[in-house]
Amino acid sequence: MNWKQSIKIEIAGRPYPFGIESEKAEERLRKAGKLINEKLSQHKQRFSEKDMQDLLAFVALQFAVKTIELEDKAGSTEQVDRLKHIGEQLDTFLNKCVEC
Repeated sequence: MNWKQSIKIEIAGRPYPFGIESEKAEERLRKAGKLINEKLSQHKQRFSEKDMQDLLAFVALQFAVKTIELEDKAGSTEQVDRLKHIGEQLDTFLNKCVEC
C-alpha cells in the first residue's frame, strides 16, 4: 500500500505544502524545516539588519557548502543524494520566496 500525504512545513513564518510518500520522508522533511528555521534564527541574531531573503540566501549557501564538503569526502553516497534532495527543496523554497 502506498502511503501518501500532504503536509505543510513552516519556514521563515510561511507555510509550504509538500506531498510525501512515507512516514520516513515526513520525518526528514519536518527535521529539515526545523533545521532551516534554527539556522535562520542564528543568522537573524548575527545580522539583524538583513532582510529575510538575505538570511535565506545565507542558509542556502551554508547547506550548499556542507553538501560539497560531503561530496568531496564521500563521493556519491546515499547521504550526499539526500543532501542534494534537500538542496533541491531549498531551491524550490527560495524560488517561491523570490516570487513573493
